[in-house]
Amino acid sequence: MPTNLSLDDNLIKEAQKISGLPTKKDTVNTALRVFILHHGQEEIIEMFGSVEYEKEYDYKKMRTRK
Repeated sequence: MPTNLSLDDNLIKEAQKISGLPTKKDTVNTALRVFILHHGQEEIIEMFGSVEYEKEYDYKKMRTRK
């Protein structure tokens, strides 16, 4: 999708230098992917301690070897 954005040139240059990516487009797309992954991980981290489990459940019992 074509988009016209006014970006901070210093941020783009620094991100390109750190990432080694050749173009602004590659740099911005990678930054967006990292942003999305990071926030997805935060949602998972927030779930820690909120999932209830059965103390009596024995996962080893469910294993079968043939």
